[in-house]
Amino acid sequence: MRKKYILSKLSLSRLVGLHVELESVVKRAIEITEQDFVVVEGVRTKEQCYINYGKGRTAEQCKAKGVPAQYAQPKVAKVTWLNNPLSSRHVTGHAVDLVPYPVDWNDLNKFKKISVAMKQAAKDLGVALDWGGDWRSSKDYPHFELKG
Repeated sequence: MRKKYILSKLSLSRLVGLHVELESVVKRAIEITEQDFVVVEGVRTKEQCYINYGKGRTAEQCKAKGVPAQYAQPKVAKVTWLNNPLSSRHVTGHAVDLVPYPVDWNDLNKFKKISVAMKQAAKDLGVALDWGGDWRSSKDYPHFELKG
């Protein structure tokens, strides 16, 4: 018999503000997944967009995109390749990041199991969904977003 999982209070709090369809998919996915997961990010603030954009970029690169120089962290690995720092689908509640629980950033098989549950939940609910692990370049295994 497969183990049943539920979303933690922290994960549920991170669903606040998500598009209702995406929230429903996440809640359905936790019911059917073979891999427990945690919601690490739902709606992203302007400041979090600046923090993310500053990673791997100089102060000059940040300023060129309207990001205050204080967010520059050129010695840290890049985490976003967006041309517009504020264009993340997270800003509008159309994207969510999920990671295996216990947190394990390195086991791609665990991320793939989460994607199977998310894709099945989306199909069950008639929701069009994209997974960052299916992207051709710059794979983003925790990332799921509504199509469109």
